[in-house]
Amino acid sequence: MIKKSAIARTMALSILSGLVWADVQARDADAPQTSEPARPLIEPGIPKTVSPQAQRYYEKVYAQPRRGSGDIQDPEHLANIRQFLNAMFLKQSQKITEDYDLEKIDIDGVPSVWIRTPAMTRDDKVILYLHGGGYILGSAEVNLANALRIGSAAGIKVLSVDYGLAPENPFPAGLEDARTVYHWLLGHGYASRDIAVYGDSSGGGLALALGLSLSQNGEPLPAAVAAISPVTDLLREGDSNETIKWYDPSTRGADPETGHDAMYAGDHDRRDPLISPVFGDFTNYPPVLLQVGTRDVLMSDSIRLARKARSDGADVTLDIWDGMWHVWHDHADLPEAEQASNAMAAFFVKHLNAQE
Repeated sequence: MIKKSAIARTMALSILSGLVWADVQARDADAPQTSEPARPLIEPGIPKTVSPQAQRYYEKVYAQPRRGSGDIQDPEHLANIRQFLNAMFLKQSQKITEDYDLEKIDIDGVPSVWIRTPAMTRDDKVILYLHGGGYILGSAEVNLANALRIGSAAGIKVLSVDYGLAPENPFPAGLEDARTVYHWLLGHGYASRDIAVYGDSSGGGLALALGLSLSQNGEPLPAAVAAISPVTDLLREGDSNETIKWYDPSTRGADPETGHDAMYAGDHDRRDPLISPVFGDFTNYPPVLLQVGTRDVLMSDSIRLARKARSDGADVTLDIWDGMWHVWHDHADLPEAEQASNAMAAFFVKHLNAQE
């Protein structure tokens, strides 16, 4: 077991972390330096409908100089981004006040982490979590904030997967790792009806792809699938990739696709539903919850996937949050993060209990 206090003492360790696009570069002077993108025609204002905490966050971000995402194909730059985001996301996780334990486990060669808090009292159910990071960043030991909140609110422990990252492990490595862990759960006392799957950003795309992969192979499906600000289209055809990129604090004008999509997809067709779930067949798919904000550069990814899945007959809840940005759930002191996490927890409890 690794206690919260122990994690604080090991922040200098080389643990990967992050979101899709190094968003903290725009709000931290110590972030790795990158080129500045062009300026928008209209400077973004601060949403009037969000909490005071969210407004202060916008004020801080918009006051910083814009920076691009840099050349992540440069191994040294990518390593610096990974190290920086490691510290940033550990800091966010440590703002969660309750105690928690992390238990590392090797699942048929896939490193994973059990996340437990005193509130997670149910042992008969499990939430399988796939972290975000643009397929090239992130860690089960660092991307903790929203998993802690959601698992605690649901009263259900979380199993976070340290799936293989690109460029070292391109598609389909991450998806195969997720499948391995899911199958391991099925072989260790959990029925498919006892498992809920979710992820954020690229991890949200992986969660949706996992469901599609299981469905394609006629395998038992989880009780529910949820995604926070998911990447569902690696062709980046959604309108919000252009219209919102200036207003999302995680991009602030930078191109959302800075090379990591190519690192992940390689020579595979990006219309493959297991790469871009928006092109998938959601017939007989489990209930889906999509949470996204109106200032999320990937808002179109959720809207389009919801429409496609509904046309296939799936039960889809599209939960759009006014004024919220990409994966706002990771901000430990944000009321909207707690509220959205509680809503996702209630979704899991509803569908996990419905099949008892």
